[in-house]
Amino acid sequence: MTAIIHNPFRFFLLVGALLGGLVVAGPNAAWATDDALQNKVQQFTLDNGLTLLVAERHDSPTFTAYMTIGVGSVDEVADNRGVAHLLEHMRFKGTRRIGTRDFTAEQPLLDQIGQTARILDQLRHDPHADPAQQARLQEQLKTLQHQQRALVVKDEFSQIYARNGGVGFNAFTGKDLTSYLISLPANKLELWMSLEADRMQNTVLREFYTERDVVQEERRRSYESRPSGMMYEALLSTAFRVHPYRHPVIGWSSDIENLTREQTADFLHRYYAPVNTVIAIVGDVDTQQTLDYVQQYFGSIPAGDKIPPVTAVEPQQRGERRCNVRFDAEPQLLVAFHKPTLPSRDDYAFDLISQMLTEGPTSQLYRSLVLDQQLATHVSSYSAPGARYDNLFILSLTPRSPHTTAELEQALYQELEQLKQQPIAPQELTRIAKRLRAERLRYLRTNDGLANMLTRFQVVAGDWRYLVDYDQQIATLTGEDLQQAAKRWFNEENRTVITLVQEKP
Repeated sequence: MTAIIHNPFRFFLLVGALLGGLVVAGPNAAWATDDALQNKVQQFTLDNGLTLLVAERHDSPTFTAYMTIGVGSVDEVADNRGVAHLLEHMRFKGTRRIGTRDFTAEQPLLDQIGQTARILDQLRHDPHADPAQQARLQEQLKTLQHQQRALVVKDEFSQIYARNGGVGFNAFTGKDLTSYLISLPANKLELWMSLEADRMQNTVLREFYTERDVVQEERRRSYESRPSGMMYEALLSTAFRVHPYRHPVIGWSSDIENLTREQTADFLHRYYAPVNTVIAIVGDVDTQQTLDYVQQYFGSIPAGDKIPPVTAVEPQQRGERRCNVRFDAEPQLLVAFHKPTLPSRDDYAFDLISQMLTEGPTSQLYRSLVLDQQLATHVSSYSAPGARYDNLFILSLTPRSPHTTAELEQALYQELEQLKQQPIAPQELTRIAKRLRAERLRYLRTNDGLANMLTRFQVVAGDWRYLVDYDQQIATLTGEDLQQAAKRWFNEENRTVITLVQEKP
């Protein structure tokens, strides 16, 4: 039910591949324009700081709700890395009235489990600990968890939503934010408000230590035994030396192992609160009624603490950095360059550069490296790992046997040099910009796509109207702008290279 999103900002480059085609059609086609967005999206701010965005669309008797909290792994510190992702798991476990058969009976068991697990965690880090004492406490913890399990109603949130026609009940955590989402019949709007307000105020961290083990296993499965996960972690920890973007969303293994219920509860109660929350409701709803429900269910919740900005600034990279990852898998290559994030003009330029280099069979790198020279089987590009702070432009390539990653890397640099030496022709720039716009509008005409982007840019850019201004900014870019951006950032001293070296066990 959960997903970690390394690069949630990348939707402009992904939706073409996900949805297929470029024709903007359907009931919301005319609606999904900049003027319509400006006029149809209504914004409200409650006294406690919660932001509500409402967009009425009456073509289907449903709505999509996104609740996005501007809290991600970038907001963690050394002693609680991984807490945002673990909390995403924990907030599906229920509240004082959901997910339990008798919370009055469950509460003392939760306290005993917490106390026993804390002592066990301390003993695990004590080289002089008594193994017999550890064994007794481990057995005691199992007994308490078994007793508590008898009082738990598994997945009750999911069950309630499913009984009421809900689809797509899910969540994801990224570097910059955490989102919870679902689509429901239009007459279930008040149900959503009631359940989510309860979840904001009364989340219970039940089954905390078993879920911590689940996350640890997720880390082993997705990052420590998969070449793509290993390479991505190596890239971020090599390219970033200071900024917390260098840490994985899921946390390092030792981080997860040492997270406590008290740390997690503190992070939850301080930050998962109205002042850091944006709600988007898109679909067959009435704006005034939606606002009334939000005020009724969320208006009395305390504001919470505003997430402080990250003060760490990544120093300018002054030399190429390289790292080899050894694993029994086909060779791969990641090449990354530091770049500014929005609202920098270069950030817009890189959206077009990515389209030009790798999007589709007519893109520059696909034609040259995959079709003509047959050096690669796969090329792609994207910006990561987040967008609230300066990030990376990443190129991912897979060599075609018998060619090596070294051959492919040199061929890539020759292609990038062409972009630096000669500006893109105006007609080609126009074609790329039209494709980017078509992909964007196609995504925004879905309720899910619009709700996602409204909350995302309200958090990341500080204003959802970034969506309205986007095409206007893209239209002002010239071939020379792209060329200058390439010259500024595509250089050796700004480059980080991760190579997957095949090594048999």
